[in-house]
Amino acid sequence: MKSLKQPFYGWWIVGAGGIVQWYTSAVFWRGFQAFIPPILSTFGWSHGATAAAISLQRSESGMISPFVGALLDKYGPRKAMAFGVFVTGGGFIFMSQMQTLWHFYLAITLLTLGMSFGTFIVFVVTVANWFIRKRARALATLMSFSAIGGLTLPLLVASIDHFGWREMLFAAGIGFWIIGFPATLVMRRRPEDHGMQPDGGPETISDNADGTGTTQPATPRTSRLREQAITMRQAVKLRFFWQLAIVTSLSQLVSSTNLFHFAALLEYGMTATLAASAAGAVAIGDLGGRAGMAIIGDRFDKRKMLTVAMLMQTVGVAGLAGINATVGSVNLGLWPLPFFIVFFGLGFGSSIPLRLSILGDYFGRASYGSIIGLTSSVNALFGAAGPALVGLVHDIEGTYRLGFVILGSTLLIAIPMTLTLEPAGRVAAKARTLTRRSYPAHGRDRPGT
Repeated sequence: MKSLKQPFYGWWIVGAGGIVQWYTSAVFWRGFQAFIPPILSTFGWSHGATAAAISLQRSESGMISPFVGALLDKYGPRKAMAFGVFVTGGGFIFMSQMQTLWHFYLAITLLTLGMSFGTFIVFVVTVANWFIRKRARALATLMSFSAIGGLTLPLLVASIDHFGWREMLFAAGIGFWIIGFPATLVMRRRPEDHGMQPDGGPETISDNADGTGTTQPATPRTSRLREQAITMRQAVKLRFFWQLAIVTSLSQLVSSTNLFHFAALLEYGMTATLAASAAGAVAIGDLGGRAGMAIIGDRFDKRKMLTVAMLMQTVGVAGLAGINATVGSVNLGLWPLPFFIVFFGLGFGSSIPLRLSILGDYFGRASYGSIIGLTSSVNALFGAAGPALVGLVHDIEGTYRLGFVILGSTLLIAIPMTLTLEPAGRVAAKARTLTRRSYPAHGRDRPGT
């Protein structure tokens, strides 16, 4: 009797990383907005001071990301992730005991350090190393777990009301250790290190942008998959890299303010139950966007799909700014709420796997960790500005609405920039041209050869 075929090991990595992504999203990336109102109520800190701490988290994450990416390219994911899981759990536990504002800032710093080494970048780089043809599907599946984390926001709000915010932060830290440490055991650097090939299929062939040739298949029967291999040094000299980095950073500018969505909806006159349900429901659209990319992400032009994602996110943030707003003499009431719930989540959710897989498709696996790290740094600069802007505007104007209007207007810039992104073949050709100019002594570049 034939034994059942074992799934490709890369999918185990997607699953293990996805579970940690889900939990991190549930208690921090999306869930931390539930902690902000009770923390502010306890200590009386200003919105600006709290927003500055979140901005610090974004900027510190950006500074750490290139270092983490380079380490992953060189040493693999296990040790980095174990360190990150330990520090993240400790950061939550320390925050549960805080008494002053500087304690809060220190706790945010610990969480930033831990999550930089133990969550997002580790999983993205590792999964991208295990998949090429199915990269968008794998990354979209991984990122879908993060969206599921947002669905638990109403439960987290209810738990904080019942048990208290300190108790829930302490439990979040212990839970991170329980989930994170076993997941580190599943992580592996590359399939080739374990006698496997990307996607669980045949040998790949590398199309090196430096002109050093390509790797040959293991056997004559092995079909080959051409993969770009552009180095970090080449990537930063290409207009495409910086154009995509700015596009994704504008998206990050808006999405980084999600920690204020719950507080904003309360300010707009919603009950705590309705506000928590609405903020949590954004995750449904988010999940739909990420899951959708798992189905169609490898089938259509990713640049066009990313453009649509930016447009949807713009509509979503406009919906958030319009809830119970008065335009002229007309109060919009709750009519903009569905636009916020559906389009904000759908646009942001679909953009995540798209931009990650675009970087892999264009630059390959050779320096993927370093490239993701640098891109994350640029994103983090904008991500830090988002909460700071919304918090500052709130302190000055007494409302979140104006901050979201400004962010929605800014995001419009991303749409034409995404539409004009160059195709992968042209970018690879430009990288080869840059290399020939830098190393003219290559034999094939000499006149007459």
